[in-house]
Amino acid sequence: MSKATVPATISIGLKLKQLYELQQIDSEIDQVHIVKGELPVAVSDLEDEIAGLTTRVSKLESSIVDMEKEHVNHKTNIKQYEENIKKYEKQLNGVKNNREYDALNKEINLQRLEIQLSEKKIREIVEQIKLKQASLEGVKERFVAKQKEVEEKREELGKIIEKTEKEEATLSKKSEKFRKVIEPRLLMAYTNIRKRYRNGLAVVPIKRNACGGCFNQVPPQVQLEIGLRKKIIACEHCGRVLVDDQIMEVEG
Repeated sequence: MSKATVPATISIGLKLKQLYELQQIDSEIDQVHIVKGELPVAVSDLEDEIAGLTTRVSKLESSIVDMEKEHVNHKTNIKQYEENIKKYEKQLNGVKNNREYDALNKEINLQRLEIQLSEKKIREIVEQIKLKQASLEGVKERFVAKQKEVEEKREELGKIIEKTEKEEATLSKKSEKFRKVIEPRLLMAYTNIRKRYRNGLAVVPIKRNACGGCFNQVPPQVQLEIGLRKKIIACEHCGRVLVDDQIMEVEG
């Protein structure tokens, strides 16, 4: 920034007016950012939630497929056990001694136990599949609802961006214009103060005998000095630059 940009004889009152006008412009820009800023975060959160639901759907579907395969395997095993029983029962007719008879009966009983175990597993799997399918339906319903919501938010965000683009561009040009006429030292102080506060207020008027930023009381003597505009005065509590309520009437 060239020194020629800033008039050498500019009064303190005019400097304060310029700072306050810059503050008003930047506050308008901040408001535009706030409006735009909430929606992108909401859209991003919804997209993350949708991604999580997609993963959940995939895992549930995969789990159901695995359980259905296990269900088929148990049914296949039962058929095999039944075939084995038939085979052992047929062999009973040709046994020659009690030992062979007992051994075959033992095998038959073992096959029947295996059938009972498989049937129990099948019942458990059927119940698990029902629960998984119910959960899957619920997740899919949430997925559809969130998809609809995120599409609405995206459309809303698009409209806001379209609406505020020109406004923000105009305000940004005005902000740059004021920044060029404010001396670098003041501009740096202003910028640093703005960074310290979430609301971006660096220059505030006195309201009801209090700082317009932190709302702490400003002593009458200090208020008098601020009204005289002989020097730049900051709030002793928050460090914001204080101006009187007549600051916009300063000519220059």
